[in-house]
Amino acid sequence: MKMRAKLIGDITEVKAIISHPMETGRKKDDFGQLIPAHFIQLVTATLNEKPVLEMQWGTGISKNPYLTFHLKGAKVGDKIVVNWQDNLSQTGTGEILVSAG
Repeated sequence: MKMRAKLIGDITEVKAIISHPMETGRKKDDFGQLIPAHFIQLVTATLNEKPVLEMQWGTGISKNPYLTFHLKGAKVGDKIVVNWQDNLSQTGTGEILVSAG
């Protein structure tokens, strides 16, 4: 996962790209076989270990999703962690320190 978090004024803009196939389970491969569903179901974010975001996703999200959200109350040097879990119980995490914009 690639992440960036910049403090601009009193708002922190967080951007993340999550590497994930995000298969719906309805697409076929070159041999006509259905590709099994494989998609992110839950995304959470914390600021200094306090929850600030929780999202439930489904098959409508594209491959390698790009996520942007804004936070109030963060300071330069604060830690933001983004976690995800998919329908196959695979997980991923990314963390970054807030930088000045």
